[in-house]
Amino acid sequence: MYRFHQTKVDTHLFMQLQDLTTVLANNEQLQFESSFGSFIDLVENKVTVSRFWDRLTPEMKEAGAKSDVILRTLGTLHLTDVQTMQRFKEDIRESSLPKFAIQVLTLLEDIRLEDTIRRQRPGTKRNFHYRQKYFHHYFTTQLQANVTRSYVTDEVFCMIYLLLFANQPDPSFPRVEREQLDMLDTLKAHLYSVFEAKHTRDTVALTEQIVQKMQRAGYTDSIHEYFILPIGHVETYEKNTLFDELTRTDPLVNEDEQEETNEENEYFDETFSTWHRENKNDERKQNFLQFELEQGTKTSMLGGGARETEDGDQAVAAIQGASGQSKQNDYSDKEALTKEENTREDSSESSFGKENEHAQMFSKYAETPTEEEEIQYRQFVEEIDPYKRKLAKTIQLTLEHKQNAPRTDLLFGRLSKKLLPIFLEDSPRVFYKKEQESKEFDAVFTLLIDCSASMENKMEETKRGVTLFHEVLKELRIPHEIIGFWEDANEVKQDYQPNYLQYIQTLEDSLYHEKGAKIMQLEAQEDNRDGFSIRHVTKRLISRNEKNKFLLIFSDGQPAASGYDQNGIVDTYQAVSNARKHQIDVVGMFLANGQIEENDDTMMQNIYGKERVMVPDVSALPEHFTPLLKRLLLKAI
Repeated sequence: MYRFHQTKVDTHLFMQLQDLTTVLANNEQLQFESSFGSFIDLVENKVTVSRFWDRLTPEMKEAGAKSDVILRTLGTLHLTDVQTMQRFKEDIRESSLPKFAIQVLTLLEDIRLEDTIRRQRPGTKRNFHYRQKYFHHYFTTQLQANVTRSYVTDEVFCMIYLLLFANQPDPSFPRVEREQLDMLDTLKAHLYSVFEAKHTRDTVALTEQIVQKMQRAGYTDSIHEYFILPIGHVETYEKNTLFDELTRTDPLVNEDEQEETNEENEYFDETFSTWHRENKNDERKQNFLQFELEQGTKTSMLGGGARETEDGDQAVAAIQGASGQSKQNDYSDKEALTKEENTREDSSESSFGKENEHAQMFSKYAETPTEEEEIQYRQFVEEIDPYKRKLAKTIQLTLEHKQNAPRTDLLFGRLSKKLLPIFLEDSPRVFYKKEQESKEFDAVFTLLIDCSASMENKMEETKRGVTLFHEVLKELRIPHEIIGFWEDANEVKQDYQPNYLQYIQTLEDSLYHEKGAKIMQLEAQEDNRDGFSIRHVTKRLISRNEKNKFLLIFSDGQPAASGYDQNGIVDTYQAVSNARKHQIDVVGMFLANGQIEENDDTMMQNIYGKERVMVPDVSALPEHFTPLLKRLLLKAI
């Protein structure tokens, strides 16, 4: 597994922001993302918050990110005039200050939206307070940096923000050159008018006046980009607001109408008190179906009437509920399709999230072990034997103790030696029974092994830990499966991401003595799409009847695959969370290269929470794996 960046993702905050986006926008299709700048984009169905907040304290980061979401979902979505923005973006292309102009407009429009939202939703004031507090500090330091570098247009922009959010009527800027101070004085009348703005047209007009004065003074465009246009793909929308765009209904492409006569008309303008089977008229022409069409011929036919249900309706309803856009695959090659079905998993990618929409899962199965693999496996069995015997003995003693432990204070059974309750209580409980528990474990285990390229120098030691896992569970007669997973980066295309589950041990053959050497066939491959693989094995575990279900994941770092870098941690967290909702115990085991970095522990905590085991060196895997197995097995007793 290769690391493309070291971004820390707070999965809990991410899910809060996703829920906030969905609820405030009242649209389940909108996805939350962290990006450069904050904007809403209905073409890609997303709302973003600026990565600006990522480097701040947790409290400030949460408030700042939430303020971005609030501005876009309660403000930009409903209150920003899209067509005014479109004209502004088109006109500003000929300006010598396009970047500066967009930032000024975004700032002024956000001030207008914030003021409206504060009045309508008083509960948002806290988040906006933190937003203004930090931006004031940020632009104060940026102003000094721009003065030092002589970025005069950036100086003016920083002073514009500090003037609009000043704690005093006329703030001073001691290090700024007289020329920039004079320009700010020239702009003040326009800037203060923003607090009276009622519409996007007002903020656009103010921005154009400010830009014109800056141009006449000979200023060039700004160097830095603090804000971006708050609407993504602004040029593609047709309605006045984005909310109208979400709810718009396209008119018919053609406007022709069909001429009808009364004799041909099947609509009867007649009122019935109720409908009943007994007054059904078989000779009457009846209209059953109504379609919503975007292209066709207008007629006077009306719909919406009820009809009698039929036997096939339930099947039709199920199909309609599960319908989706066709991927237009060509299945004319029936022979190829048949071969594919033998190895392809039932992935249901549509339920696996946007990050996995092009991922497809295939199954591989370990082959018959070679003689060399048998020899190596026997060597590993000898090396882990002390851990195995110690663990098996602990579990066996616990089982025996539980079997012999008596249940006391019963109404019938063997008479206890403690007879005092007979004289003190009306219904004395002075009997006991010895517990007779079954020696069988009602449990099932799945072990997922990251087979990404970065596991190359760790795979041999990992196999030793997997051998311990297999031998202990085989000894205790507990069904288990061992699966390697990876994504084939060499075969990835724009809309095709092949993933593989390699079944080293299946649940069916995990208790056979001669199957263990297949573990030696685990090898490092390419990328790792952890969440996708976890979802697949979760589906299998959900269908099992065992009371205790355990899923262990061996990994050496952050999920990384095609189009998976930014949201891989969040997607994996969601997959783990979903498994736990189905009463599956999920534990992540991190395999380090000699030292556990702080960002690695944070990353594993964001995905697995407390249920994680950090192994500093893979050679110590058996030592860390043994207490984990002990804890899980005792839980299953």
